[in-house]
Amino acid sequence: MKRFCLVLLFIPALLRAQPGSRLQEFPLQQVKLLPGIFKEQELTDLYYILQLNADKLLAPFRREAGLPKKSESYGNWENSGLDGHIAGHYLSALAMMYANTNDKRILERLNYTIAELKICQDKNGDGYLGGVPGSRGLWAEVHKGNFDTFNKRWVPFYNVHKVFAGLRDAYLYNGNQTAKAMLIKLADWFTGISTVLTPEQMQKLLQNEHGGVNEVLADVYSITGNKKYLDAAYSFSQLAILQPLEKDQDKLDNLHANTQIPKIIGFKRIADLGNDSSYNHAAKFFWETVVKHRSVATGGNSVREHFNPSADFSSMVSSVEGPETCNTYNMLKLTEQLYFSDPKGLYMDYYERALYNHILTTQRPGKGGFVYFTPMRPGHYRVYSQPQTSMWCCVGSGMENHAKYAKMIYSHSADALFVNLFIPSQLNWNEKGLALTQLTSFPESNTTQLKINKVAKSDFSLNIRYPAWVKPGSLTVRINGVIQKVKPAASSYIALKRKWRKGDLITISLPMQTTIEKLPDGSNYEAVLRGPIVLASVIDTANEQGLNADDSRMGHVAGGELYKITDMPAFVSDADNDASQIGVDNNAPLTFTAQNLIYPDKYKKLKLVPFYKIHEARYVVYWRKESKQNFAALQAKLADEDAKVAELAAKTIDAINTGEQQPESDHFMESERAFSGVNFNRHWRAANGWFSYLLTDKKHEAKKLSITYYSKERNHRFSVFINDKELAKVDLQNGKQDEFFTEVYTLPGDIKYTDNQSFRIKIVAESGAVAGPVYEVRLLKD
Repeated sequence: MKRFCLVLLFIPALLRAQPGSRLQEFPLQQVKLLPGIFKEQELTDLYYILQLNADKLLAPFRREAGLPKKSESYGNWENSGLDGHIAGHYLSALAMMYANTNDKRILERLNYTIAELKICQDKNGDGYLGGVPGSRGLWAEVHKGNFDTFNKRWVPFYNVHKVFAGLRDAYLYNGNQTAKAMLIKLADWFTGISTVLTPEQMQKLLQNEHGGVNEVLADVYSITGNKKYLDAAYSFSQLAILQPLEKDQDKLDNLHANTQIPKIIGFKRIADLGNDSSYNHAAKFFWETVVKHRSVATGGNSVREHFNPSADFSSMVSSVEGPETCNTYNMLKLTEQLYFSDPKGLYMDYYERALYNHILTTQRPGKGGFVYFTPMRPGHYRVYSQPQTSMWCCVGSGMENHAKYAKMIYSHSADALFVNLFIPSQLNWNEKGLALTQLTSFPESNTTQLKINKVAKSDFSLNIRYPAWVKPGSLTVRINGVIQKVKPAASSYIALKRKWRKGDLITISLPMQTTIEKLPDGSNYEAVLRGPIVLASVIDTANEQGLNADDSRMGHVAGGELYKITDMPAFVSDADNDASQIGVDNNAPLTFTAQNLIYPDKYKKLKLVPFYKIHEARYVVYWRKESKQNFAALQAKLADEDAKVAELAAKTIDAINTGEQQPESDHFMESERAFSGVNFNRHWRAANGWFSYLLTDKKHEAKKLSITYYSKERNHRFSVFINDKELAKVDLQNGKQDEFFTEVYTLPGDIKYTDNQSFRIKIVAESGAVAGPVYEVRLLKD
């Protein structure tokens, strides 16, 4: 028998791609998922996509192009200001799903959608393509440097960016030449704005959320080689975010999280194409900051869509609006870019963590439906979208998330294959004539096998990721049954070099251990992980109001009863590390017990299972940790606080966290000479003119209106109106010194409701005075 020489090389965690050796992703057509949890989710997504009506998604584009109506548009976010944004995500999802599955129904939808959008773009005549209400007048004003109308619309650039990215994806994933031509025309339209406005005007314009316009413009430069698009990408980069990051300054507290992440993706793309070290540094520092200091165990981040203070995660535990799916969708896109230019194991460690514990969990298996917020509040639950009623941003990104699982399983350089994720799949590396199958039931087993089915050019290195969650020295590799020597270093890659033959079988053992992980601020809440998998427990399935979302503006929020945190199970232990108290339940895979830790007694028999298996249920991901001595006293204190929170929640019909982007959008804010800020980590809204919100009271139960202010303020005099009828005069000179306080106003009995469910509250400044600051508005039953 001919002997084959095997050389084992260690690739350190600081492995760097040299110029010309940057890693590449495989075309999605070359990687196919095999049966398993990811394939099931891909097929569920495919079914959801097929339930959508393309003509309804395209209706805003026809309207803005002045074309005859083919269909009414969808409701929800699609007819209340963000008209057309889902169609862009739809294009991207169709492009990736067809590349993955070769399903002809998907191709038909893709071709139809592009053809119909082309009709709209041609009718517009200037390259513009979008469903933003009042597009023609809006963009004419922007070209003149007048941004008043622009700032009153719901994130216009963010909206148009979605179809911009969709056209790019249709070309990159499927080679659609019509999409490419349309993409370049839309890029020319964006470039036209950046060239007619001054740099100062552009920076002012970019104060409004604009998605990843700079990223796609950079991509168009890559596609065409025309530097004007890279110049435009620079013009669409916000310096107020870039410059602190370049200096290693974390100034992200209280910023709207997902507004920032796409900008950073653009910074990284510009850095790679323009060889810009400062932009590259900013992107890396942002990633490190968010991953290490602002993300929870699942890989997600944000509370009510904002970066909570990095030193205080208390709102993460108390809020029902926990990590947003769109944020992790974008963090994974940024991680991909960082990895391809600098393939460190730590990037894939995060990618794997977020993929299994957040993205995978945000689609209900089999039934379908996407999740917006994933609460970390113990005892709460999640809401699932419905194809005909729910048109949130996380529905758009959700369609993409589950169509791209094959994207990062493998990557390659000219002469090396990298195995990044342990997911059952088939790879065809056409350039090497290599066909490879990965067989695994990971994470329910701790092994994976790679089988060489065909190989023409055998002179390549096979690089296996050594995850951070595997102890140094415990990973093992066998080739055709023969154990190999592996250097004991985690969060890196092991390079296997030999003359590969058809039939070679590589078996990798990845021993998992149980670990405990605290919140990033070090507070007394901890999550349990097995390897990279977050474990959680089901509390019950009761009182899950709005589990299947309706078409209301706030339908994406789980608004059901708040369980008192003090009634939820906690870990009570004097140990520094509770991992040893987590036992294995041998009756089911990846199932664990913690009866020696959990209190009260009624919860001691709870099972800990992978969070991705929990759906349509109330759950606990983060366990409050107390010492035995302090538990009783702290329970009494927290119970009193909890009771007040629960009582207020039971009385609340609608509430607005003023100054926060999405809550204000959800309540249709209108304003004149208004401004916002943050004080003691609470957002506020004020005005030299006025600001207003639409409050919803479907059952006409409202009796009181509460408004929260802060401290005494000179010359802060204003009136509160209900439907233009004065409810109260306010002078903050009469406020409470140096503390937050809440005033409660009795509502008139003759409120007139819009659509029989809503009315408008308006805060109006006296002449020469200031209205607010207002920190919260709450509509109460009593």
